[in-house]
Amino acid sequence: MTESTEVQQPAPTSAGRPLRVAIIGHAFMGVAHTHAWRTAPRFFDLDHAPELALLVGRDAARTRAAADRLEIAEIETDWRRAVEREDIDVVDICTPGNTHAEIALAALAAGKHVLCEKPLANSVAEAEAMTAAAARAEAEGVRTFCGFSYRRTPALALAKRFVEEGRLGEIRHVRAQYLQDWLSDADTPLNWRLDKDQAGSGALGDICAHSVDAAQWVSGQLITGVSAMLHTFVETRPLAGAAEGLGGRAEAGAPRGPVTVDDAAAFTARFDGGAIGVFEATRFAQGRRNANRLEINGSLGSIAFDFESMNTLEYFDARDDQAAQGFRTIQVTDAVHPYTDHWWPVGHGLGYGDLFVHQVADVVAALESDTAPRPDFAEALKVQRVLHAVEASAQDASRYTPVHRPEPQD
Repeated sequence: MTESTEVQQPAPTSAGRPLRVAIIGHAFMGVAHTHAWRTAPRFFDLDHAPELALLVGRDAARTRAAADRLEIAEIETDWRRAVEREDIDVVDICTPGNTHAEIALAALAAGKHVLCEKPLANSVAEAEAMTAAAARAEAEGVRTFCGFSYRRTPALALAKRFVEEGRLGEIRHVRAQYLQDWLSDADTPLNWRLDKDQAGSGALGDICAHSVDAAQWVSGQLITGVSAMLHTFVETRPLAGAAEGLGGRAEAGAPRGPVTVDDAAAFTARFDGGAIGVFEATRFAQGRRNANRLEINGSLGSIAFDFESMNTLEYFDARDDQAAQGFRTIQVTDAVHPYTDHWWPVGHGLGYGDLFVHQVADVVAALESDTAPRPDFAEALKVQRVLHAVEASAQDASRYTPVHRPEPQD
């Protein structure tokens, strides 16, 4: 992996000029991002309407079929050619984690803005290299973004607002769970998410990364140390089968290969603001399809969020009259709530794909105003350092392990 020290100037984006986007990858995240780039200008006022200029995939036939379905005219089978094109403004990386660093470093060196799916990379070293390159590119007007899309859930954004407004008081407890069940069947076939070389880790990087980001973002505190366990329940899986959603059905009699990532992660954590945390992530929680949960308890109140009820936020105010105390359910669909004034009448709700629409709207707004995006690569690196500490702790009999954060250089 090489990186250039010279950053090309980004393409000009005069008012009204389309923002030309290259999507790298056309599976689950590629489709979600494509939908978002196309939908955002229909609901949000964007001076630079995104234009889906190019779809990149490894197999020409499959990529062409995906491009036809997604109504993208041009394809490439080599992401390098996409990065080299002068008419591309944004490189959107929707590929497995082992490819993120190489693509992002090349795109930044070519003066492209970069949106990269989470986790940022498969290692802290890669994430550090990407963040350093992003810092150099930022001086030339190039921006980076990391796709922690759950931040764009209106209810979770409202929870952050409540914390910032002091409604919860001193934050004491943070507990986060991310529960799925798509790997519960021991005969679900192997795919790239179960290969450490491609995915970096299992439930830890795939879903717990979202929990770490949400916990730090909503609470306003950083995790300083962890005590962790990682576990693999099913150590081999069929090598052949039909894909269905994230999982699939095994082919009868297919040979089995090794699972090289964790199936579940659990850890306790300390935060730099004095809070303590408990985290759990698994893809083996039968009946839990996508239960991404966050609860924060403070001296004045609590919030509780579950993505399976994504349009609501539970809020408890300890200052209420004792006779009337209790968690209240807030329907986060009013125009006063984050993002929702751009959508439907009150009470009509949003869905999973709309988070990516909000992400695109935020990305374009940051580019148009030349303001610092959130989360950028530097913020994503903070999550990567926590994931690394969790792995180190789990490998060391769950010993308490500090999260290493180098002091900033003058």
